[in-house]
Amino acid sequence: MNLAELNKVAVAMVAPGKGILAADESSGTIKKRFDAIKVESTEDNRRDYREMLFRSTEAMSKYISGVILYDETIWQNARDGTPLVKLIEQAGSIPGIKVDEGTQALPQCPGELVTVGLDKLAERLKKYYERGARFAKWRAVIDIGAGIPTMTAISVNAHALARYAALCQAAQIVPIVEPEVLMDGDHDIDRCYEVTQRVLNKTFQELRVQRVELEGMVLKPNMAISGKKCPKQASVAEVAEKTVRMLRACVPAAVPGIAFLSGGQSDEEATAHLDAMNKIGNLPWKLTFSYGRALQAAPQKAWSGKSENVAAGQRAFAHRAHMNGLASKGAWESGLEKKAA
Repeated sequence: MNLAELNKVAVAMVAPGKGILAADESSGTIKKRFDAIKVESTEDNRRDYREMLFRSTEAMSKYISGVILYDETIWQNARDGTPLVKLIEQAGSIPGIKVDEGTQALPQCPGELVTVGLDKLAERLKKYYERGARFAKWRAVIDIGAGIPTMTAISVNAHALARYAALCQAAQIVPIVEPEVLMDGDHDIDRCYEVTQRVLNKTFQELRVQRVELEGMVLKPNMAISGKKCPKQASVAEVAEKTVRMLRACVPAAVPGIAFLSGGQSDEEATAHLDAMNKIGNLPWKLTFSYGRALQAAPQKAWSGKSENVAAGQRAFAHRAHMNGLASKGAWESGLEKKAA
């Protein structure tokens, strides 16, 4: 393992003004997104949609440091035969790959899940590296509800995340470590803070046990935020202050950067929260975005599966990427959204 090279990639992934496009939706998830815009989820349509994003020169070269791909996409070629991976590289962006194989019910823990996919991961990582992937992603899912999460679910998922991260580094691939505490419930921001703190502490304990080099990874956490069904939604300022406080308490300074997931926030909320955190400033790590839906909902709608709408889709993508690029430097203002509209 060459730690200097891993660190170089990790630092490039969180470069100032740039963030990561999560284009790694599973076949089921992209079908739901396509259903919403009345587009059939065929292999060709999925390729055309992603090709539109990767050829969006302004967005990709200026604001996107890396792209997380799904297994199908990393092997696909564009219409003209160019591998999609090459389009990403030509834009000056880094190709990455989602390597977990989804979740299963966790035995003895009703309502809780464990992420699977470690069995043949070492061999898969070799193939992905040869194809051009320089980072990977594994998502653990922690739900908040009555009596959950249990320490069992937190421990098992943290252990799997650390094993995945160690395997990645051995394959010369930077791991994105993603422990996601879901925002689906009716819990308040303080409950989210408390659970996320436990999850992060356990995750870093496991990373140390499994000898993962912190300088060669990127963390992809949720923000401290109110559950979607909570009657009292925390303000942007409170989300920013509590998230930064939580990260300072849990994330070692050796980690080069933290790229947040949007986790079901609206486009503008995800941008506003990231911006407010960066305005606090004086942080030991870079704070940026690794958004899926919050970068893609607008371009999907603008494109709607029609080749004549490709330019409109690319403009919508460039705008969201630009707004989040500004937020990653604490330079975003809500007025910029109105201007574009």
